[in-house]
Amino acid sequence: MNAAFDHHPARLRRSVLCLPASNQRAIDKLVTLDWDAVILDLEDAVAEEKKQEARDNIRAFLSTGRSADREIVIRVNDAGSAHFTQDMALVLECQPDAVLLPKVRARDDIIDVATFLSDNDAPDTLRIWAMMETPLAILNAGSIAEVGRTQGGRLDCLVVGLNDLRKDTGVPFDPARTYLVPWLMQVVLAARAFGLAVIDSVSNEFRELAGYEAECAQGRAMGFDGKMLIHPAQIAGANLAFGPSEAELAEAREIIAAFSTPEAAGLNAININGRMVERLHLEQAGRLAARADMIMKRAAQ
Repeated sequence: MNAAFDHHPARLRRSVLCLPASNQRAIDKLVTLDWDAVILDLEDAVAEEKKQEARDNIRAFLSTGRSADREIVIRVNDAGSAHFTQDMALVLECQPDAVLLPKVRARDDIIDVATFLSDNDAPDTLRIWAMMETPLAILNAGSIAEVGRTQGGRLDCLVVGLNDLRKDTGVPFDPARTYLVPWLMQVVLAARAFGLAVIDSVSNEFRELAGYEAECAQGRAMGFDGKMLIHPAQIAGANLAFGPSEAELAEAREIIAAFSTPEAAGLNAININGRMVERLHLEQAGRLAARADMIMKRAAQ
């Protein structure tokens, strides 16, 4: 990624827990859970009459301090709603790590909010995440993701929302997500083209964890960085599925060690146990090892 657009260090986003900001009990429980990022939701999960109470809960939670290695994200209501102005005022006041925009349709939805944040002197560390949950979002995935490579665009992460997408397209629920795979991969491709993180959709299964874990494995195989979660019981599965395995870590360390020898100096490809390994694999190995180090550091805290 071009250094001009690389505004923040790498983040762990294996487990992205979403909870209604109106649920004070769930917010209180956060300190006991091993999530990588939390989305405090002001949108669909919060009843109309609870919106202000939810904002007050977020304000109180963010006033108590936060961990530098975990992201706190506020999902605001849609820009066309009666709540958007108050939600964005809260974002400016509390300065979470990111604001998550629901029902994104086109790049201007991102640019308008980025401009608003800059016009109101929000720090550059306040980033934007986009919910990819409308048919137009999928059609426009490339141009939306490109905002992440635009100076001042603030866009860091795409989050797939399949519940809304299923509703809008008529695609029925299918545990294998057969007819949704092309759309999921389109979002992954758009994110990778412009150096963004990309988060797989929620699984509504939080009691039958075998099916949920299979969906996590599918998301990892597709190239997602992590999964959006709706229940604490899903955290461990996401952290395991989207973290490096022991075999992957061992291979990465072998590649790093092989390229660090004097014999490999100046070589773009070397032979490791009968396999031709290029420097691009060294870069991948370095990123994976860095993620493993972040996970181990978290575990030691």
